[in-house]
Amino acid sequence: MLEQLIQFDQNLFFTINHGLSNSFFDWLMPALRNRFFWTPLYLFIIIFLIRNYGKKGWIMILFLGLTFGCTDFISSSLIKPTVQRLRPCNDPEIKSAVNNLIDCGSGFSFPSSHASNHFGLAVFLIVMFYPKWKLILPIGLLWAASISFAQVYVGVHYPIDILAGAMLGGIIGFIMGTILLASKTFKAWNSGN
Repeated sequence: MLEQLIQFDQNLFFTINHGLSNSFFDWLMPALRNRFFWTPLYLFIIIFLIRNYGKKGWIMILFLGLTFGCTDFISSSLIKPTVQRLRPCNDPEIKSAVNNLIDCGSGFSFPSSHASNHFGLAVFLIVMFYPKWKLILPIGLLWAASISFAQVYVGVHYPIDILAGAMLGGIIGFIMGTILLASKTFKAWNSGN
């Protein structure tokens, strides 16, 4: 059963990494997974929260940081060293066939920290703002999914790495958002109303 799952994961990886390969994605996907590409969005979120919500905005920024810290620590420092799954671009059995568009790195693959971090941030923001802005749900999930998909496309993660990272991040983002909403400061929070 595990072997079949691994084979399915590799087949899906190559469907994305090779089957969807085109010059536009070859340009776009490395950019989507680059943290500097998203710096303007991160700055916008910080400024938006501070400007519109004052003290509560600062608290949300703190919780965003805690969410990121938890997802990154659990995925990178706890799970990856335990599982020790090689990245596709480092796996000696398949690396010669991988369409590798970025530096592979030496870290392990499972789960994807990019997926856990970005799904954590997205779900946290969804929990906080969905009652007021319903569009944050599809926009937040599409944002995190596009970054995660890019990880497979460029050759550094398998799809199951992404799925596990997304689930981990989603759970942590939901927990952190729920904790904040249950706090005394946010008891009357209605997405800023």
